[in-house]
Amino acid sequence: KSVIWWEGKVHQRVWLNPLHPQVQNFITDLVSEIITNYDIEGIQFDDHFGYPADFGYDETTIKLYQREHSGQLPPQDYQDKAWIQWRADKITDYMNSLAQTIKKQQPRAIISLSPNPYTFSLQSYLLDWQKWQEKNLIDELIIQVYRTDMNAFDWELSQPELQQARQSIPVAIGILSGLKGRPIPMVNITQQVKKSRQQNFGVSFFFYETLWNMSNESPSYRRRIFREILQSANPR
Repeated sequence: KSVIWWEGKVHQRVWLNPLHPQVQNFITDLVSEIITNYDIEGIQFDDHFGYPADFGYDETTIKLYQREHSGQLPPQDYQDKAWIQWRADKITDYMNSLAQTIKKQQPRAIISLSPNPYTFSLQSYLLDWQKWQEKNLIDELIIQVYRTDMNAFDWELSQPELQQARQSIPVAIGILSGLKGRPIPMVNITQQVKKSRQQNFGVSFFFYETLWNMSNESPSYRRRIFREILQSANPR
């Protein structure tokens, strides 16, 4: 089947199998419609373009795997490294095709990707963004470094795959501005912006409603600090 049903701990979600031809056609048609019918500068994906690593035991994927492995079934351990990489490479193959379609229809369109840090992205969502970058499938990378501990934040910024990517494409750091029920104080955000800029990374924030709402701090205070952050990046 092309649709995989997953009952999460909080929300029930439906995942489309990106290895299924019908799903690939659907996504390609959808992206093509956006690129050709609307005046946009680009389009962004994240690591949910893949799917949870414990998936892949559907009929379509198993048959595809068997055709390439002399009839063998996939490993029962969904964290098996070769099994993870095989599925990730199939997603990369499709992204290669999709990127070509995008560039053919709109050569100037920016293909942006906002995944989790590399190891988590690959092992949890089967998305090998390092290969995407090495194959020139993306024009921009915004890494979701949603960490509250500054040591962990610094460690993520130092990872070799991130440092490698910045040598060829613009790379920015996604900073968590808060979640529903999890407010982030401005002092933390300001500190992470400073750390990112010290290493010449751009910054992005997630998500819009938590910039100055959904916080224990006043909207006027947070707007003022964000204004100062942006003005300090572009002094007049």
